[in-house]
Amino acid sequence: MSIDRRTVLVAAAATAALPRAVSAAAPAGAAIKPARPAPLAAATTGVQIDPRSFGARCDGTTKDTVALQRALDRCAVLGGGTVVVAGGRYLTGALRLGSNTVLRIEAGAALLGSPDLADYPVTEIRWEGRWLPGHIGLIHAQGARNVGLAGKGSIIASDAIPGRVAANGLRHPALLEFVDVAGLSVTELTTRQNDMWSIHPVYCEDALFRDLVVKGRADGIDVDSCRRVAIERCDFDTVDDCISLKSGRGMEGNRIARPTEDVSIADCTFRDHRWACIGIGSETSGGIRRVTVDRCRFLKVYTFSVYIKSRPGRGAFIEDIAMRDLEVSGAGNGFLRLNFLDSGKQDQFPVPGHDGIPTVRNFRFERIRVTDVPVLVEAVNIHPEKPLDGFVLRDVTSTAGKGMRLANIRGAVLQRIDVRIAEGAKLATANVSGRGLDGAEPLTPPPLPDPVVAGADYRLGMESGRPN
Repeated sequence: MSIDRRTVLVAAAATAALPRAVSAAAPAGAAIKPARPAPLAAATTGVQIDPRSFGARCDGTTKDTVALQRALDRCAVLGGGTVVVAGGRYLTGALRLGSNTVLRIEAGAALLGSPDLADYPVTEIRWEGRWLPGHIGLIHAQGARNVGLAGKGSIIASDAIPGRVAANGLRHPALLEFVDVAGLSVTELTTRQNDMWSIHPVYCEDALFRDLVVKGRADGIDVDSCRRVAIERCDFDTVDDCISLKSGRGMEGNRIARPTEDVSIADCTFRDHRWACIGIGSETSGGIRRVTVDRCRFLKVYTFSVYIKSRPGRGAFIEDIAMRDLEVSGAGNGFLRLNFLDSGKQDQFPVPGHDGIPTVRNFRFERIRVTDVPVLVEAVNIHPEKPLDGFVLRDVTSTAGKGMRLANIRGAVLQRIDVRIAEGAKLATANVSGRGLDGAEPLTPPPLPDPVVAGADYRLGMESGRPN
């Protein structure tokens, strides 16, 4: 097929910003700085390719998968550039992005996910912290470098694929899924997912998600064992966690030991209809560290606006979490919950004993305005063998039904907290040391879960990839 004028046009590649700074581990109690963005490198050739030149009909009913994939492959083998989707609605199965490629969806255009599961190849995917067979995402990349999605158009999943797991046990396709991608930029688009996760980066480095409108009936962005990630100026309206940070589950995730680290979330708006606005965990077996959340608005949530969670059997750590300048309202349960005793499903092959109790330290929440929530802080599900080391709650104004319940915390700092509550104690504690605890009423912490023992067939489970 010859290439006409509309197929290849010399142009500058799209630019965006990616976080590239590497942060050192923060000592307990120290301020935590976000990763800093840097420009996405320009594609090598700067070509632009129009998939209509390869036969795309963009009528919303004819499958354009082949034409779209040919355009993306052509772009990659020419050294990189931009595939421009314009002029209509493109029905497609799964599409793979190569290195140095930007997929730009122009205003008024949309990619529509195929309703047929056969159009999403089965491969090894990360699902709830384990590597298992499942259907790959609608738009995906693996092992690529310098990948971008941009434009003011839409990516919309098919409602004909309900639920998260098929009858045969295979996970349904995510909307956008990136595995082992270095240099990733997703900007300005509107996404609408069905019941599966919307955007799922795994093992990615230097990733930016900016100016997105993320809608769907499940999680918005699940950051899974990634490094240097920035989520900026995004608007979420989801039916599960708006943003979830993960790093694997059980012995598999713990031995792979790839943490999620250096994550910056800033200037976002959250609405959640089933779980939390920002969830950290419960799949934390690779560790999560150095996370900042700044200048965000939490407008609606079914449970808690911020929910940080794990359980014995995960191992690893959650550390150096800083959230500042937040506005919180419309919370079904409250502003903040910490639960490190029983959140999430136990893995078939857990990390046993004392090593399996997560290490948690250095959490800071500053300059928070909370309006009319049932509970301000619920932080009692913390293991006494590994108490939370360093907890700062400072400059908080709040109207709440109930105040703060804390247990098993060392080095707490409660300072300038102006809370008007409807009932009960403003502060109740058990086994908490630090400053600003005067006048706290005693409480009885929850019972501890049974000790975790090793799974009997861990090696077999690792080799087979079978789910629990």
